[in-house]
Amino acid sequence: MNKKNTGRRLVQIVIVLMGISFFTFGLTYLSPGDPAEIMLTECGNVPTPELLEKTRAELGLDKPFLVQYGTWLKGVMTGDMGTSYSMKVPVVDKLVSCFRPTLELALASLVIMVLISVPLGILSAVCRNKWVDYLVRALTFLGVSVPNFWIGLILLSIFGVTLRWVTVSGGSTDFKSLILPAVTLAIAMSAKYTRQVRIAVLEELNQDYVTGARMRGIRERTILWKHVLPNAMLPLVTLLGLSLGSLLGGTAVVEIIYNWPGMGSMAVKAISCRDYPLVQGYVLWIALLYMGINLLVDLSYTRLDPRLKEER
Repeated sequence: MNKKNTGRRLVQIVIVLMGISFFTFGLTYLSPGDPAEIMLTECGNVPTPELLEKTRAELGLDKPFLVQYGTWLKGVMTGDMGTSYSMKVPVVDKLVSCFRPTLELALASLVIMVLISVPLGILSAVCRNKWVDYLVRALTFLGVSVPNFWIGLILLSIFGVTLRWVTVSGGSTDFKSLILPAVTLAIAMSAKYTRQVRIAVLEELNQDYVTGARMRGIRERTILWKHVLPNAMLPLVTLLGLSLGSLLGGTAVVEIIYNWPGMGSMAVKAISCRDYPLVQGYVLWIALLYMGINLLVDLSYTRLDPRLKEER
């Protein structure tokens, strides 16, 4: 991707972020419930008409929609996304504090997923239509079919209740508490990625250059590791980027099951409390992460595959 295309992508990101921010702010503006009343109730105050009017004026809720949106957008440009109604902390501080546990969980689950899916996918492709291939495909079918919350509850029941290796209450972010939620996320992803690796390796094994290498007497192991795998792994970069973006957005179900203080559980609590500033900040944050990661993936393609640089 050259500088011109990169600049065009950055402009597109800014335009999309503006659209998402306007759409999100408009939905929260039209949502039922009075933010001033919610804020006062959370503080334990009695929302009298006089106090409600004063609070609305302080929050700028008595102004027209476009004025409210412009004020909020101006604050976002300067790094101020407002203050959480329910938690009484700046939205940016809350997002940053919840991002670190989510980042740790996302990276750990991706590492476990790669360690499981890549060897199984390669093994299934090399042993195509043999009992090993059928076994791996059956396991991936089972992994795709089983929901995350069921896997999480089973693992928590075994290792938390029966064996008591982890605390059922959760709430901690240490390494011991990280293992089970990371494994829960990795199991479902491994099933999908094992199939993708298998398909990618099979496609490369059917290419003409593999046939030519075999006719020249090159060992099968050398063909697989030096030629097939580098080419087969390139399409998976996009999937890994999308998965990382999804994980960084927070996996609410798994985080709630293990009481993991990440982005997903924070978003659920914010929605249940109608904490509009936090919801708006969360949506904008996730959109920025998704588009930023996709841009990095596109930029990495030219380094992973020099042929793309020549085409452009």
